[in-house]
Amino acid sequence: MGVRAAEAERVTGETRIKVKLNLDGMGIFQGGTGIGFLDHMLHLWARHALFDLFLEAQGDLEVDAHHTVEDAAICLGEAFREALGAKEGINRYGSALLPMDEALALVAVDLSGRPYLDYDVKIAGWAVGGLPLELVPEFFRAFTNHARLTLHLRLITGQNTHHIVEALFKGCARALREAVSRNDRETGIPSTKGKL
Repeated sequence: MGVRAAEAERVTGETRIKVKLNLDGMGIFQGGTGIGFLDHMLHLWARHALFDLFLEAQGDLEVDAHHTVEDAAICLGEAFREALGAKEGINRYGSALLPMDEALALVAVDLSGRPYLDYDVKIAGWAVGGLPLELVPEFFRAFTNHARLTLHLRLITGQNTHHIVEALFKGCARALREAVSRNDRETGIPSTKGKL
């Protein structure tokens, strides 16, 4: 089986995004969005998923971070969906119970082809590292919709905002790593329908 990799690009009046994603990588992240905390999250997401990710984003940050965050996630989702291909021989499902110091997140994913996000996370405060907290679910929603997968994110406990968001991104990475992994016993599409 070949390397599962794809590129995606998005150019609008508000942003210019370019993504290269390799699902069979080593966990290397390159690029930047102009939003330091988001770059930190993308770096650890790539590392813990063992995906190689190049993501370069230029956006209207003088307005706010919304367009850049959402469009980066759209592009990332499109590249993920394309890189995954026909989904033959994969686990399909993945989950992680991810501790980050006092924070504990539960993440589960199904590469179902059906976009659905269940985001059961309540975080006190307005922003972390300059990233508005309301954009965290927006990132995951845009990624979920364009990757066409089911994603459940649940915060079990946590107080530190940085730790909570980091647990979500790391948990997502670990769940995706499991879901995209090849299963030697699975010879076709992991579904009784024969299609995902």
